[in-house]
Amino acid sequence: MASSKGMGIKTSVKSGNFRSTKAGAGMTEKGVKAFRKANPGSKLKTAVTEDKPSPARAARRKSFCARSAGQMKKFPEVAKDPDSRLRQARKRWKC
Repeated sequence: MASSKGMGIKTSVKSGNFRSTKAGAGMTEKGVKAFRKANPGSKLKTAVTEDKPSPARAARRKSFCARSAGQMKKFPEVAKDPDSRLRQARKRWKC
């Protein structure tokens, strides 16, 4: 899978690398491991879902929430849909 395009991993929910929209969207731990294997040097991490994360993880959450808020502005039709992957991911990250 040493392709110059794409993520280098399967991007389907069926592959186990990604969560379904109902399960909160985003990558699974298996998917993150597969991505890091396919992309050496990657610093990709799983979602920050705990209630009281460490200061470093809290900063990651704040950053993700800020970026995804920009996506909500850029794509208002997706922002209105409570079942969209964007909204479900923000819910999982507790934005």
